[in-house]
Amino acid sequence: MEFEPVIGLEVHAQLETESKIFSTASTAFGAEPNSQVTPVCLGMPGVLPVLNKKALELAVKAALALNCTIHGRSRFARKNYFYPDLPKGYQISQYEEPYSSGGWLDIPSGEAVKRIRLTRIHMEEDAGKLVHDNTGSSSLVDLNRAGVPLIEIVSEPDISDAEEAVAYLKKLRSILRYIGVCDGNMEEGSLRCDANVSIRPKGSDKLGTKVEIKNVNSFKFIQRAIEYEIKRQEAVIESGGVIVQETRLYDADKGVTFSMRTKEEAHDYRYFPDPDLLPAEISTEDIEAIRASLPELPDARRERFAREYGLPEYDAGVLTSSREIADYFEEALSHYKNPKALGNWIMTEVLRELREEDDISAFPVTAEKLAGLLNLIEDGTISGKIAKDVFAEMVSGGGTAREIVEKKGIRQISDKGELESLISGILEKHPDEISRYKGGDEKLIGFFVGQVMKATQGKANPKLVNDILRTELAK
Repeated sequence: MEFEPVIGLEVHAQLETESKIFSTASTAFGAEPNSQVTPVCLGMPGVLPVLNKKALELAVKAALALNCTIHGRSRFARKNYFYPDLPKGYQISQYEEPYSSGGWLDIPSGEAVKRIRLTRIHMEEDAGKLVHDNTGSSSLVDLNRAGVPLIEIVSEPDISDAEEAVAYLKKLRSILRYIGVCDGNMEEGSLRCDANVSIRPKGSDKLGTKVEIKNVNSFKFIQRAIEYEIKRQEAVIESGGVIVQETRLYDADKGVTFSMRTKEEAHDYRYFPDPDLLPAEISTEDIEAIRASLPELPDARRERFAREYGLPEYDAGVLTSSREIADYFEEALSHYKNPKALGNWIMTEVLRELREEDDISAFPVTAEKLAGLLNLIEDGTISGKIAKDVFAEMVSGGGTAREIVEKKGIRQISDKGELESLISGILEKHPDEISRYKGGDEKLIGFFVGQVMKATQGKANPKLVNDILRTELAK
């Protein structure tokens, strides 16, 4: 029997606030365990949570960027379950009355564009973190994350395979980072994904039993976890077994998913409106003000780059996948006027040096410095080959391109008379090669160019060398 996967994703994104969603405790990453906790985070008797206004504004911003309908009034609910990292015995979330619903996100799928519908986006607080010792005999609880503001972005089951899931996540991460809602740092847990995976006979419209893969925090692991789970479910059904609705975890070392617990239904959490929190309200005027504050989004910026700068679609896509890189490109372009050449340098030399796109803010080769380097190529001061050596020096902190060129004396030789004299001497030493070239072996032009570059230690202007050689060899 041939099967087809049906996949929906639940993405938890940490909002970029300085304090938690219902308390004044800091959200900074990497603090000493349990050093960023208040009585509100612990649910101590007599304390009252108060909604962080900034969290609501960022949540609305995300929903608008993802084409959602904003509800001016929403309510928080208590999601009741008992776990060591949940000090109150419940999590404050939204259930029946979320602040937004609907929405969609377009992703590339083969050569087409596929629309992934969203069910809703709602706000909630994060739980704490369990830290297990190496022996497995005990666990410690760190409550620094308890109360950190999250939005949960829930998709419809419109995703058909692991590659589409990764494309969706990358696109979503890009948008959230573009608008300054979430830093998207998956290693630190700022962006986490739960994947709901099921399979059904190909062509059927009936959904199979879904299995949740919990808290996967990298694109690579998401893809591998989904691919493994699809194969596992196929094997279970083909052997006569039944898929159990459950929550599973992904073991990255072994490349497998394993059962964590039976999957709960909504009624198992005994949701009810939080009596300590007023409904969250936001006016139409405030919603429109937030909408007006949205920056140019990745798709619009990609289309503009292709249209305005004449870039190929692929180049425009790479250069706009990160807001930081797109800003870097346009800043450099204000000092250098060849968009295609600039784009090529950023996509190859610059991105090769960066661990993450947002590292560009601390990159030693600023946009203006890169433009300065490319201008030296443009005016013939240095060759493209020399430029790569200069760029390496700039990355290691060597100053501007012009400073490095002057210091090392590596200006390109572009004096026509000087090159003609040099080339004449080289040609005199290679009569046999000249005869072969004139006999039709035109590939030997590369040999002659190589001899000139060797003699000048790579400093000769390659275009001028090529032109002179062809003129001399035609005599």
